[in-house]
Amino acid sequence: MTPPVPTVLVLDADPPPRLGRLTGRARIVHTDAAGLAARLPAADVLLVWDFTSHAVREAWPGEGPRPRWVHTASAGVDHLLCPELVASDTVVTNARGVFDQPVAEYVAALVLAVAKDLPRTLDLQRERTWRHREGRRVAGTRACVVGSGPIGRAIVRTLKALGVTTALVGRVPRTGVHGPDDLDRLMSRADWVIAAAPLTEQTHGMFDAHRFGVMQPSACFINVGRGGLVDEDALVQALSRRWIAAAALDVLATEPLPADSPLWEVPGLVVSPHMSGDAVGWRDELGVQFVELYERWAAGRSLPNVVDKKRGYVPGH
Repeated sequence: MTPPVPTVLVLDADPPPRLGRLTGRARIVHTDAAGLAARLPAADVLLVWDFTSHAVREAWPGEGPRPRWVHTASAGVDHLLCPELVASDTVVTNARGVFDQPVAEYVAALVLAVAKDLPRTLDLQRERTWRHREGRRVAGTRACVVGSGPIGRAIVRTLKALGVTTALVGRVPRTGVHGPDDLDRLMSRADWVIAAAPLTEQTHGMFDAHRFGVMQPSACFINVGRGGLVDEDALVQALSRRWIAAAALDVLATEPLPADSPLWEVPGLVVSPHMSGDAVGWRDELGVQFVELYERWAAGRSLPNVVDKKRGYVPGH
């Protein structure tokens, strides 16, 4: 008797993933957040396609069997980890590798835009005002990149190509990577402070009034990690009091950012809608990545991108 094919439960988002290559090799079941808890016990694999949802954290503690493998179509995993999932034998993987270079290019674009005062140029164009200004050289400036995973390392490589001297900060000091004890010193010397760290208990709110206070008045802060890394009230204060010159947030504590949020009108702040890693074709890349991982899993082979659930990220770099 032919054994039943595994059931892959997909927590959907629009558009859904293209999983045609799994026809005949997996039973694909789609669900929304409301139906997730009821369908979890029958699933062998859970694909968290809607990586903005917190439904997994809410549904996982229920009764019955749980999937042996959970894959999230995102780099961050804080939206799905809960004590019950962390304590389980379920393997969790993420979309490590898909977003690295697009995020790095986005950071480089922000650095250049701030240095060359492009936001003000566009404002003046809309006002039909001809006002000559002087831009800053990017080559020769210093950047402190916080987060030593593949996204942080891609940012370092890209900024180095622009002539920026970079320092990379990670959880543990090692060759080429500074530890947390060096962070204040490196931030105090940096022209660009870039947050690309995962959101964990240790990193939550790490960019606070103290950290913005040690930065140079001419420096710019950029967050492409997770919104929870930043004390947003402290950032608003730092910009309003001109402790720092500029900032850019591609990730925020509340997403979508409400229309009445004061962050929209803070002088010197660029807000973008969590798009730094979303280059054309990114959803197709995520679908292909999952299919390749599924093929490995179904064949009993080890999976890459395995998250250390207690730490909240993929270790090893």
